[in-house]
Amino acid sequence: MPRSAEPKSVEVQLAAGTGVEIEWQDGHRSRYSFSYLRSVCPCAACSAHRAAQGRLPGAPRPMRYDDLGTLGTPVRAVKAEPVGKYALRFHWDDGHRDGDYSWDFLRDICPCPACSTAREA
Repeated sequence: MPRSAEPKSVEVQLAAGTGVEIEWQDGHRSRYSFSYLRSVCPCAACSAHRAAQGRLPGAPRPMRYDDLGTLGTPVRAVKAEPVGKYALRFHWDDGHRDGDYSWDFLRDICPCPACSTAREA
């Protein structure tokens, strides 16, 4: 069966603070932590920042001395809203609100082992 970027169901776990689970039309299931989603933000500013650091979406950012006080504080979404029928938009507890996570983008960045291996091939 071909890969589908159309969700069958979407569960955003705001209260638990754990992330998003999507079941796709083709039966594949994707689970995204909020910290992972924030690190892959598709907005222009975040994309440019990652590019300047030479990082691909999902790759950890280099640690700086100033980061030491914030280690262990995971970022959380405080609100999630649909953008038409094609995307989700998150409001993050760090104040960031840009970036529409389209279904195509979310399927492309699925962090499961099978999808990660397929991207590396």
